[in-house]
Amino acid sequence: MKLVCAQSDLSTNLSLVSRAVPSRPTHPVLANVLLQADAQTNQVSLTAFDLSLGIRTSFSAEVWEGGAIALPAKLLVDITSRLPEGEITLEVEAPIGADPAGEGLIVTLTPKSGRYQVRAMGADEFPELPVIDNDQVLQLTTAALIEGLRGSLFATSADETKQVLTGVHLTVKQDTLEFAATDGHRLAVVESTNERPLGGSGQLEVTVPARALRELQRMVAHNASSEESVSLYFDQGQVVFAWQNQRLTSRTLEGQYPAYRQLIPRQFERQVTIERRQFISTLERIAVLADQKNNIVKVSIDGASQEITLSCEAQDVGNGRETMPAQISGDNIDIAFNVKYLMEGLKELPSSEIQMHLNQSLTPVIFTPLGGLKMTYLAMPVQLRN
Repeated sequence: MKLVCAQSDLSTNLSLVSRAVPSRPTHPVLANVLLQADAQTNQVSLTAFDLSLGIRTSFSAEVWEGGAIALPAKLLVDITSRLPEGEITLEVEAPIGADPAGEGLIVTLTPKSGRYQVRAMGADEFPELPVIDNDQVLQLTTAALIEGLRGSLFATSADETKQVLTGVHLTVKQDTLEFAATDGHRLAVVESTNERPLGGSGQLEVTVPARALRELQRMVAHNASSEESVSLYFDQGQVVFAWQNQRLTSRTLEGQYPAYRQLIPRQFERQVTIERRQFISTLERIAVLADQKNNIVKVSIDGASQEITLSCEAQDVGNGRETMPAQISGDNIDIAFNVKYLMEGLKELPSSEIQMHLNQSLTPVIFTPLGGLKMTYLAMPVQLRN
């Protein structure tokens, strides 16, 4: 195998796929990146796969002789990222007596100055990425995908004992894709409109690990225009996202996802409309004191003065309170939240004004953006102790 490519292409694409290389591989070959070169199309593809998350990307190169080989990921990333810009020749040699399909292969990298040789493995040992034999494909613009991921990923759980909550639950309906995430304390739901409706009458539901979706979010944000579409393929135990010359595959999470729609109240006794940025900046100041004690912030809603007051009592440390204007309908009420959960949700609501819908001091509180994206953020209040 022999090819000539740009240092920037090789380095960028290696960095991208290497994020799917496991830090503690269960098999030596999984510490490698599979490089495949096609002399007919002059395309080079790179693949990394940890048996759960797989990333494949490709780029153009001058391929003199095609072939495939497994290269040590970390070493190659470290070398290529430090090489000067310009062309790199990559050539595979099998020393005399070496098994051409396996051990003993040597890859030579020749930049414009210098020469590097790295031991490689045969491509045969590298596991194949799962293929989905399913003609049901969903087309979604990258803008809608990024919106959905941004508005849901932050609410996933980090607790591995609750596996199904460590992912985002995707529900594909006729013309919408719904993203939902909860960690048991809060819930985020985003609805995006499909570019091309899914065929068939039913709906698909699947829970995808947050780790895979964070990689997808990073890849799409850096490498695709907002109008471009991403193809989603679902199958039993697998999901694939494909666009341009890139592909991300992930296993899905098993287990019944909570019936989160039943948690969202239908009617509310009180409603507050408030300027989002001012609310967040006030919370950030109050949070300095809240962090000293138990992360609890009290929100006092006063309909007569059309104001809300945020306050915190940190015993033996101090206290703080700030008041800001709001449009309020309904009776006065005091309610308390974990300040971290409140701020994380408010930061992802994509509008200048937000609405807060609530009933009693210990019932779920719903935050929604005023106009724009269809997003619902539910936060559970905490009990105030006098």
